Amino acid sequence: MRIGIFFGGPSREREISFAGGKTAFEYLDKSLFEPVPVFVDSFGRFILLQKELMYSTEIREFYPAPAHQKGGFKTYIESFPELANESVPPSIGTLISPEQFAEHFDFAFLAMHGPDCEDGAIQGLLEWYKIPYSGPGLMGSAVGIDKILQNDMIALVNGQDKKSWTLKYSQWVPREYPLLFQVLKKHLGLPLVIKAPHQGSSIGVAIVKEDSLDEFVSAVNQCFFQIELTSATWKEFDQAEKLAWGQKIANLDEGIGFPVIVGGKTIHHPSTLIDELESHFAAGNADALVSSANAEDQVLVEEFVNGQEFSCGCIQFDDGSPLALPPSEVIKMVTVFDFNAKYKPGASRKRIPVDTTLEKNQEIQQVIASVFQQLGIDVCARIDGFLTENGTILLHDPNTIPGMSPTSFIFKQMAEIGLNVTHALTYLVRQSIRERIRTGKQTWRLRDLLAGLDDQITANNAVSKPTEQIVFGATDEEYIQARLRYGKLNGEGKVKPVPVLKISESEYYKLPNPLMFKEYVADVEALLHTERHPLLTETSEKAARLTAFYAGEVSYEVEAFSELSALG
Repeated sequence: MRIGIFFGGPSREREISFAGGKTAFEYLDKSLFEPVPVFVDSFGRFILLQKELMYSTEIREFYPAPAHQKGGFKTYIESFPELANESVPPSIGTLISPEQFAEHFDFAFLAMHGPDCEDGAIQGLLEWYKIPYSGPGLMGSAVGIDKILQNDMIALVNGQDKKSWTLKYSQWVPREYPLLFQVLKKHLGLPLVIKAPHQGSSIGVAIVKEDSLDEFVSAVNQCFFQIELTSATWKEFDQAEKLAWGQKIANLDEGIGFPVIVGGKTIHHPSTLIDELESHFAAGNADALVSSANAEDQVLVEEFVNGQEFSCGCIQFDDGSPLALPPSEVIKMVTVFDFNAKYKPGASRKRIPVDTTLEKNQEIQQVIASVFQQLGIDVCARIDGFLTENGTILLHDPNTIPGMSPTSFIFKQMAEIGLNVTHALTYLVRQSIRERIRTGKQTWRLRDLLAGLDDQITANNAVSKPTEQIVFGATDEEYIQARLRYGKLNGEGKVKPVPVLKISESEYYKLPNPLMFKEYVADVEALLHTERHPLLTETSEKAARLTAFYAGEVSYEVEAFSELSALG
């Protein structure tokens, strides 16, 4: 089956999307699927990407073509609106239209995030052109993109009482900041959590911890994706600082992104923005408002919740019933868990399950499964939440296309039921086809597609593959390389990789799948002689028939050997 891997898109999360696209490209089971990379640019065009570009560090490395970059800045294609109607260089790829999708792939694997990508827009386009796609359908996607709507709907499902306030831009424009701050402090207390309601990957998240009006104004502006700049501040910048400031605006992990609006003018490039601000302040203006062309129209303000933060994935059995995976506890090492903190090594630690009682972990799973089902989500989602000090479970932010790096939450949790990344990707393709059948569109064609895939999966599991040992020492560097090798071999589908941790010349451990998804080798060592947590055992037993279909027979036991040759 030809799998079009859609990544990129116009959202601020496009680099996270690129990472997910790489995962699908590298880890899809090549004995079942042919990956076809489809890069979606900021103009909404679809490009069959040259496969070697999938190994680029970031999108700006290859797109726009380096020759277009100017002024020493590194920008995305939207900084060059004149290129929207230009052809794409063959060295990058080939433009295709939606009418041509079926000529190139049979299924669309969506690794895109944020507005236009995760809100039902691309899903609706694919349905119109009769291309089955991965992840939740139109309803689940529409709910999953709106944090304000999510809060209301989750409360209807589980009755949770989480205090929040929706701050509209029309309320912000009069600049009655002291009054707004007083009202929000009275209703929600401090700290305040400010969120852009249509963003993911912790983009547009700020916490106001202190009773500081300046901190409050800065946080709200950040989530509206705008900057209030004074003449005094601008004049303090030297030329190098102005250039650095312009580049920061273009960086989607820290800036508001282009195009921006200044005084009613649409500006696409940092150099033009700097020139415009120079003229603006030279004319005697005291301040300037720089706003993203894709600014939010309202922001969500929530009470700060003290408690253990967790993230819990939910998938489905073939019949559509939900299976909540073991929840992961997020232990933050930074004050604000924003975009950079979320993806910066060492900014957080994760443990499975949450450090609480078995019963409370089970309760988390139960409420996650209920919300997943009642919100009309299917195939897969990740739902975050807090376990408060008094034992209350508060949920937020259902994510219908979770981040898909090989070490992301969803893959770590699926590993605990015996599925490696390749198995998990096969599940996402297969279950998505099953859910598209339930919509009553192209029913028999999709049934045939599903039956053919099921036959291939069953036949693959019946084949006895040769094993290949991956022996590595007890260092983080060797563990990382072993994980990469493990994933690569699983994706190629030719051998069965067997990971082996070498402690000494007389101490070896054959590791089960879950132990290849930890963050550090010390985490693995700590589990070598530890009894498996009862929640993990219970969840994997519930998932046994699903796991057996995708992965065959699996073991969760660590096996110790005194000689490498004894492993066979």
